[in-house]
Amino acid sequence: MTLRELILSVDSDQYSDSLPYQKLREIKPEYGSSRHIQVKLIDGKIAVTNAHVGSMGDILTYPIDVEPELNISKVQLLDAILHELSDNGFSESEESDFWSDFDNLQKAKIVR
Repeated sequence: MTLRELILSVDSDQYSDSLPYQKLREIKPEYGSSRHIQVKLIDGKIAVTNAHVGSMGDILTYPIDVEPELNISKVQLLDAILHELSDNGFSESEESDFWSDFDNLQKAKIVR
């Protein structure tokens, strides 16, 4: 399953207040690559890697590889990925500015 497929498979009403979720729903998937989003358990916490490599349109097309021993629901999986993308360190205005410019490919390539 790709990140795009995961986003479309959950109840969107549950994420009505999530700016990252809303932005990811709006972004058009792009070419993608052979990269995968990796999800595993490290020191008792869910760790997500490769969610910051490429433009957001690319990231939407990446398959998600979940460690076989990690038994989580789609909602828990999406929450972990959204948490990784937003990092919960932004103020509301910083997060809004960040996501407003995130579909700007030129800026995304500079940031990444």
